[in-house]
Amino acid sequence: MLAIIPARSGSKGIPDKNIRLCNGRPLLSYSIEQALAAKKVSRVIVSTDSIGYAEIARQFGAETPFIRPMEFATDDSLDIDVFEHTLKYLIETEGYFPEICVHLRVTHPIRNVCDIDTAVNMLLNTPSLDSVRSISKAKQTPYKMWLINEQNRLSPVVRCDIIEAYNAPRQALPEVWMQNANIDVVRSSVILEKHSMTGTNIAPLKQNINFDIDSESDFLKADLFLGLYEKIRKGKKLTICFDIDGIIAQKNETLNYSEAIPAQWGIKVANKLYDTGHHIILFTARGYISGKDWRDITRTQLEEWGVKYHELRFGKVAADIYVDDRLLTLGELEWLSNFVD
Repeated sequence: MLAIIPARSGSKGIPDKNIRLCNGRPLLSYSIEQALAAKKVSRVIVSTDSIGYAEIARQFGAETPFIRPMEFATDDSLDIDVFEHTLKYLIETEGYFPEICVHLRVTHPIRNVCDIDTAVNMLLNTPSLDSVRSISKAKQTPYKMWLINEQNRLSPVVRCDIIEAYNAPRQALPEVWMQNANIDVVRSSVILEKHSMTGTNIAPLKQNINFDIDSESDFLKADLFLGLYEKIRKGKKLTICFDIDGIIAQKNETLNYSEAIPAQWGIKVANKLYDTGHHIILFTARGYISGKDWRDITRTQLEEWGVKYHELRFGKVAADIYVDDRLLTLGELEWLSNFVD
């Protein structure tokens, strides 16, 4: 089982993105570390066009048996070009041909090592499969997307059995998933014989995260998340602040908080983190605009809903937009909570 980590040096959006420091370490190092930790991976190779990148890769334990030719390191180069080059090089120079290739992208540094082994096992246990690809739920449905034709008219991007799906409620539409650039596992024979990174028989590895880095904001989010992940894995207890309305309680546009309804998902995540020793602060802007004192009603609601917390603070500024460099979504925090003891 060979893990191949492509890491070319020519990144225009974020210069030298693949080796930029993220939580104090080169971004490249995380994928190498995860590949080495996977039980089903026996060899880790970084394919790069840069001597400097290769040196960094070796420092973190990966092999760099070649410098990738420039023809396979352009903006237009495809993954299939990189993987075919790697496999052909290994066959010609070492007589080495792995059964399975694990594709780990540097730009998705956040992944569970167990997921790598799970994907490999899925392929090993089902001979008819060509590949396994990690996916996350799509935030937008393609059934409400359009193409504009040459006559300046709209036509649906995709169709389904539902008549005029683009006019149907979202809940009635088929569930859609998107590839998240985290983990791909493919048979080497599919790469060389079918000239494909997936083949035609592809199994899904469902995940609830998507941290693919494609912008500065993505990079900042990954930097924050990796720092928190590292602290939790080392047993450090965090101080975590939850907004009440929209997280602990369902969003209330009327500002009549006596009618607030509990949000079970947010309460579940907060309680889990409380039970594992993290310091939970509930923060709210209730009363900031109206001047009304909601303290007693809020405390009663939290007790009735079974919310566990250490501090309840009022005085949060009511605003239309909050910009915070330590902001995580509830889904991201829930994924992080899976690693607490």
